[in-house]
Amino acid sequence: MKNIFKVLAKINKVLLPSLTKNRVDPIKATKFQFLLLGWRYYVTKNSLD
Repeated sequence: MKNIFKVLAKINKVLLPSLTKNRVDPIKATKFQFLLLGWRYYVTKNSLD
């Protein structure tokens, strides 16, 4: 199961935009940006455990 999340993390890195490089303020983030942050956090957390 961990390998699946590692592959997903690599796909996320290539396909999804980096919100930290774009300096997105979490207070002013849109719902889509929050969803994207949550998804990336979930995948990263599970790929490291």
